[in-house]
Amino acid sequence: MKKFFILLALALFIDACKTVPVTGRKQVAFISNNEMLSLSDASYQNVLADSKLSTNQAQTQMIKRVGEKISKGVEKFFEEKNMASQLEGYQWEFNLIESDQVNAWCMPGGKVAFYTGIMPICEDENGVAVVMGHEIAHAVANHGNERMSQALLQQYGEVALATAMQNSAQTTQALALQAYGVGSTYLGVLPYSRLQESEADQLGLIFMAMAGYDPNHAPAFWERMQNASGGNEPLEFFSTHPSSATRIESIKRQIPEAMQYYKPQ
Repeated sequence: MKKFFILLALALFIDACKTVPVTGRKQVAFISNNEMLSLSDASYQNVLADSKLSTNQAQTQMIKRVGEKISKGVEKFFEEKNMASQLEGYQWEFNLIESDQVNAWCMPGGKVAFYTGIMPICEDENGVAVVMGHEIAHAVANHGNERMSQALLQQYGEVALATAMQNSAQTTQALALQAYGVGSTYLGVLPYSRLQESEADQLGLIFMAMAGYDPNHAPAFWERMQNASGGNEPLEFFSTHPSSATRIESIKRQIPEAMQYYKPQ
């Protein structure tokens, strides 16, 4: 019997191994794409129902405009890499939520939300593009699925995982919110790893470049974000997105690669 459970656990682990789009890194992601899309849509609608959308039409339109441009850049990029199937089921949506939280996030399926608290740090459309590209990169790289899977694995173990997934929809939806950094009012957050952050930085720069935004604006945004924290209690954004001078230097080194995709519009 013990051997049976070991083999079952191994089979679950192997089946859950996936490859991060574009970078090729292997990751463990137990949750199917269909289930992630379903969780994402339900969670997103719940957040919108519990929130107040911004009445600032200029900022709202900016979020939608940048989102549409970058999402088209992402789709083009995946088509050129023969990976368009990775975006199957995506129905992009971009909203600006009235809140002092300095935060933004994107869930699978292209469900994006910005909080008005981050807009002064973005400053303009280029700053919004930095954040938009970075957050969309987290989603298309399946980082939320990876973090949810790791959390479920720690809580239930591989053998009990399938049962937990079937019998605890409330748990998985809560983890979906945590995994994508959906605000401090929703339980806690699951921090991104340095590796996931590096992937999101790299891909985000490429995505904003393909949308016609100059990646050279990225370091300035992260410097403003770092300055906004003032060395005090971390902003909501930093609870899921660690930032440092080292990271900014890393982004500067990634810019030449992204500039290969840059076509001013």
